[in-house]
Order: sequence, then structure tokens, then C-alpha cells
Amino acid sequence: MYVVTGATGNTGRVVAEALLAAGADVQVVGRSKGHLRPLVEKGAQPFIGSLDDAQTMSIAFSGAVGVYCMIPPRYEAPDFPAWQRAVGESLAAAVHEAGVNDVVFLSSIGAQHMEGTGPIAGLRREEDRLNSLEAVNVLSLRAGFFMENFFMQMDVIRGMGVVGLPMRGDVPCPLIATKDIGEYAAERLLRRDFSGKCARELLGPRDMTMSEATRVLGAAIEKPDLEYVQFPFEDAERALLEMGLSASGASTLLQLYRGFNDGLVVATEERGPENTTATTFEEFGRVFAEVYAGGKRGR
Repeated sequence: MYVVTGATGNTGRVVAEALLAAGADVQVVGRSKGHLRPLVEKGAQPFIGSLDDAQTMSIAFSGAVGVYCMIPPRYEAPDFPAWQRAVGESLAAAVHEAGVNDVVFLSSIGAQHMEGTGPIAGLRREEDRLNSLEAVNVLSLRAGFFMENFFMQMDVIRGMGVVGLPMRGDVPCPLIATKDIGEYAAERLLRRDFSGKCARELLGPRDMTMSEATRVLGAAIEKPDLEYVQFPFEDAERALLEMGLSASGASTLLQLYRGFNDGLVVATEERGPENTTATTFEEFGRVFAEVYAGGKRGR
């Protein structure tokens, strides 16, 4: 039996669906049975509980040979680092108490650094927690910048006619589709071919700058003059707070963009067959265009 945390999210949903398609017994963890229903209808067993409750997660993980672990980025939390720490400590304790053999953990590029990277620093600390557990095989997936993050730009495009972040437009970074992350995680859980403590960067098909990505999106939505604008950090902070992020969540997210600008959030592995995933940004652009035309923000 496999357990998938964050099963209603972009990566967790794909992990669960891929495991089910392979005929595995899958238990999906979430806070709402209603949100888990689509996976239950495909054969998954639901488990309702909060990820920061170690005792509950220990019950969820009991009997599992493999677990997909991730820390949801709850930027509305009053104290975002404390939220990351609470969930991370809970997951690590549950893995230990339940005697899980194999864990795939969703981390990020840039996790080679202990600070200066915002939420990624918290993911690195969770890597260390899991790696400190004895008799557990841990594979930390250090994924690139999610292509799906651009869905959050839809309102900016409609309202301001640009794509904008505090991130420099000329900084190249690996862009990856969350579908590819989920499928890779599921494959490694099914194969259970990793031992000890290891990390694997997942880099998508190629590195792109925000300016380059914006041109692709502009072509996809038939706005060839769409430009990327680097927003001042002060303006970005105000916008994030207006979107409902807490002061702590906004501050942590802005640290991430500073980490990109400062050259900290970068890949360390050479690109090769093992860390290059298939979905191109042009393919994502077609999906983006469909969602944009439908007037939805996307996920």
C-alpha cells in the first residue's frame, strides 16, 4: 500500500492517479473528503487528517511500503516558517513511527542552500529531518520552477497587460510541468529502486528566462507584444497581501525571488536523461491559452 500526501494538489493528484493506474493500493490524505472524491472514484482509499498532526499521520502511514511526502505551501498561514516546520516534523515523526520503508519527498532546486531561498530553505530542513531517520530510504526530488505557477499571472495579464514578478527577467531557470514531477515520483515509488538518502533534480526540458517564457505565453494567447516586467519588491509585497497572503507568507515568497536574483536557486546537476522531463513550455502554453480563453485562473 502507498500513501500520498497533498493528494488534491498538482503533483500529489498525479502521483495517486499513476499509482492507481499501475494497480497499486493507494491511500490519499486530505483535509476534505469532498476534495478527495475524484480519486476515491478511481479506487483510492481516503484518509482525512491534517498533515501537522503527527499522531494522525502515523495512523495514515501505518502499513505503507512507500509514501509521497510534500509540504503544502500555505502562504496564508500567520507564520509560514512555523507551518513548514510543524508539517515537516509531523511527517518525519509519522514515517518513523509507522516504519515506512521508502519515502519520496517533494523538494526544490536551490535546496543545497540552508538560507536565502525563502520556502526552499524550509524544504531543505525537511530533507535533513527525513535523512536523519534510520532504516528509511529517502529520495528528495529537487524540482524546478513549476510551469503552473504562471496560472497566477492571468489576472495580471488581463489587468495590466504584462507578466510580472520581482524576479529578474534575464535569469534562466528550469521550468517543469507538475504532471511530469508526479509521474516521475510515482514511477520511483513503484520501482522502489533507491536506497539510503539521495536527491534528484528534475529540470524540465530546458532552462528559460521569465522574458523568454513570457514571449511563449504571448504567442499562445495571441498577444505577441506581451512583455515581462520585473516588479519592485515593495509593489509585489502589497499585491501579495491583497491576494490574501499573510505578512509572513509574503515575506517568505519574496525571499524566494531574491534567491533567484542572487543566483542561489539554481540546479547543480548537469542536464541529462535522468533529470530532463518531457513536457515543453510550448505544450504548457497551449494549456495556458485554453484556460485563459475560458476566463479561469487555473490551478
